Amino acid sequence: MADNRNNNNRGGGDNRGGGNNRGGGNNRGGNRRGGRGRGDRQASVQESEFKEKLVNLNRVAKVTKGGRTFSFAAVVVVGNGKGKVGHGLGKARDVQEAIAKAVDDAKKNVIEFPLHKGTIPYAVKGKYGAGKVLIKPASDGTGVIAGGPMRAVLEIAGIQNVLAKTQGSPNPHNVIKATLDALSQLRSPMEIAKARGITMDKLFNG
Repeated sequence: MADNRNNNNRGGGDNRGGGNNRGGGNNRGGNRRGGRGRGDRQASVQESEFKEKLVNLNRVAKVTKGGRTFSFAAVVVVGNGKGKVGHGLGKARDVQEAIAKAVDDAKKNVIEFPLHKGTIPYAVKGKYGAGKVLIKPASDGTGVIAGGPMRAVLEIAGIQNVLAKTQGSPNPHNVIKATLDALSQLRSPMEIAKARGITMDKLFNG
């Protein structure tokens, strides 16, 4: 009788071991986690198309009862080199955190404009506040003739040949926003021809 009970107990132990089959649910959970991992990789690939460039970093001191508190304000532009560009502002007590916030903000404010053989289709003016800019197309081999923050925006947007001039306020914020205002006004030849109701040949040759 004792042997029978022992055998039954062992058999029961084997049945309880069957609980390991339920543990197979962990495999299903692993697949779900794997799916989320693929989504994260796809998102990182989309974000990796943008390059970032620090335009301005300003240290701000705030006087408090306990002394002075320092924080940093970073201005960053991002672009994919193919006609997409954006700018952002980030503030934090740490430089790296301020830059990271600025990059995230810049990716939320991306605009797209047409490129034509490494330059812009036609001359355009932009304005923001007291800042004004003038941007003209240039022939191949000219390079980016621009200064300060405007040069950073044009280069990271993918423009290789351009003539640009800053007019008015030299404030980096105003210059960048005026430059983006000018680029956002650009339209491709196809869009212009469609709006006028004419053919491409008539648009270029009159």
